[in-house]
Amino acid sequence: MSNHSSAAAQSRLTRIDGSPIRAVVVDDEDSLTDLLSMALRYEGWDVRIASDGAAALSTIREFKPDVVVLDIMLPDIDGVQVLTRLRADNLQTPILFLTAKDSLDDRIAGLTVGGDDYVTKPFSLEELVARLRGLIRRSHLAVSDADDSFVQVGDLTLDEDSYEVARGGVPIELTATEFELLRYLMRNPRRVLSKHQILDRVWSYDFGGKSSVVEIYISYLRKKVDTLGEPMIHTVRGVGYVLKPVR
Repeated sequence: MSNHSSAAAQSRLTRIDGSPIRAVVVDDEDSLTDLLSMALRYEGWDVRIASDGAAALSTIREFKPDVVVLDIMLPDIDGVQVLTRLRADNLQTPILFLTAKDSLDDRIAGLTVGGDDYVTKPFSLEELVARLRGLIRRSHLAVSDADDSFVQVGDLTLDEDSYEVARGGVPIELTATEFELLRYLMRNPRRVLSKHQILDRVWSYDFGGKSSVVEIYISYLRKKVDTLGEPMIHTVRGVGYVLKPVR
């Protein structure tokens, strides 16, 4: 892990009300949780630690963090099960999986159950903090600096400031990554976007060519958006995806 030095030069992130960002770090390695919690407290964040799945569920439900670092290999309930239970509670907090597993299949498996990002051990501490900052900016904590924060395509609306999404007046609950993907599609209506363009814009790094993560998240959006009316998200075979208003 690299020294955590450059983060100090970045602007500090806070919640909209000015209070510290809340983070929970879940791992059974004390040395790792100590290091991560120290780095995040250096960012000015309020950090809680859990060493197993049961403690993670209890801490996250009580503390209501803004972001969670979750190890997959835990001594009791594994990280995937922890996340599955949290999503069943309708908790949409951004989750970054942390694990020693390094296969692409494991990465995709973690994202399939609702994770927002994935880092493998050993990792760069600066990269991990940067990933967490990115997740928070895409979450409900972020305030857009765009002149026009309200986007509408047909009967689908998205507010970048309040992070509210609705179709035909019906609210739609999205995770941070789902919101970023939908925003990208809505900011480019009627434009066909390739999987590689979406990976670069939404995830901001290479998944080793494993573009199936895009298919997974497109399917999530379709279940939440297209079930409220005629389909708006379309597949252009061999090219990518496009969002169109219903005529």
